[in-house]
This record gives sequence, C-alpha cells and structure tokens, in this order.
Amino acid sequence: MTTYIMLANWTDQGARNVKDSPTRLDAAKKLIGSMGGEFKSFFMTMGEYDMVIVCEAPDDAVLARFCLQLAMLGNVRTKTLKAFPEAAYREIVRSVS
Repeated sequence: MTTYIMLANWTDQGARNVKDSPTRLDAAKKLIGSMGGEFKSFFMTMGEYDMVIVCEAPDDAVLARFCLQLAMLGNVRTKTLKAFPEAAYREIVRSVS
C-alpha cells in the first residue's frame, strides 16, 4: 500500500454545512475502504489547511479516483502528497549518485 498525505480545505458549501462534516468524514472513510484503501489518521487543523488526512491506497490511480469523487461532492478541495516511509527514503537516498 502507498501512503498519502491529503491537505484539505472546506469549500464555501462545506463550511456552510460544517455540522454535516462528521457524517461526510464517515462516508469518505467508507468510500476509500471500498476502493481498497484506509484512513490511517485524520486531524482538523488550524492554519492554511482545515484538515490533514494520512491514508493508504493500493496505488496512485485509486487515490486519484477517490480525490475526484470527493471533489465532485463540492465540500472540500484537496492537495495530495505521496509519502515515502523511512525505509523507502533511505533506499532512495542510498541510490543517489
């Protein structure tokens, strides 16, 4: 499984309906689960982003589909970072010429 960090902000629609956000979070967890992925951590944050999600998915295409489906609902906008765990980081750095 590949790890991703998702940075999310509520849209105007999402902010207007913020009380529904926990229900939407549960639906997002169920959706990624149906695609073979999983939310590992979720944080509401202060600052530039409203939420930070650490999740796993089988591959980039699965997470791309997940993000597109979230975007279509109109409640959040996301930025996604592919994350390399420490072991992969060490291997990547070791192979640099």
